[in-house]
Amino acid sequence: MNEGLVVVVRSVIGFFSLLIFARIIGKSQISQLTFFDYVLGITIGSMAATLSTDLSSRAWPHWVALVSWAALGYIMEKITVKWRYASKFLEGEPVIVIMNGKIMENVMKKMKYTVSEIMGLLRNKGIFDVNQVDFAILEPNGQLSVLQKPEHLPVTPKDMKIKVSSSGISTELIYDGIFIEQNLRQLNKDKKWLLKELKKQGIYDVSEVFFATLNPAGSLYVDRYEDRLQTMVDIGDYKGPY
Repeated sequence: MNEGLVVVVRSVIGFFSLLIFARIIGKSQISQLTFFDYVLGITIGSMAATLSTDLSSRAWPHWVALVSWAALGYIMEKITVKWRYASKFLEGEPVIVIMNGKIMENVMKKMKYTVSEIMGLLRNKGIFDVNQVDFAILEPNGQLSVLQKPEHLPVTPKDMKIKVSSSGISTELIYDGIFIEQNLRQLNKDKKWLLKELKKQGIYDVSEVFFATLNPAGSLYVDRYEDRLQTMVDIGDYKGPY
């Protein structure tokens, strides 16, 4: 019982320490992390776990180590923000791996990337032919930025000299069968109006609606709990041994 209480207390200390450090260091998205940032996060998390469960030693040394690693991470972040050359050395810099459809083999060897890995990153961008690529840049966080050749770029309304209005951001009106009254008021709408619109789509009770939004153009999107689809599409190609 006493050991359990100690683990709870240590876990609370480790949890709030991690929360504070995460806020201070300020890394918000995994996709923005460099490899070192990723490893640093794992190491700090491992220390917090040890702080919580290692009852064979005092909590104080583990917490000091946790604070030290977090402080060093914060200092390194400030250094990379203030000094460009330090950022280049510590976090790396973007490198061109494809130029005018040609793969830079020497650069890839230096970055320890294979052609298969680069092709996989291109496919994630919807590109299956290297000839379509003008420039491909490998970012410090491992993401691939791609500029396609002009003849392979998608045509935009601007290219066609077509004027289009801004679609804006849709506003949630119903979620999980409940009206979002604050959003209705912001749009100068009310429940009566929304129920009338729902009836036009054959919906007579808000509890039938899982999600509903209204865009600035006045288009109402409604998703029911029981979507009345005639045929369900299954993209799997293996039904299992039955």
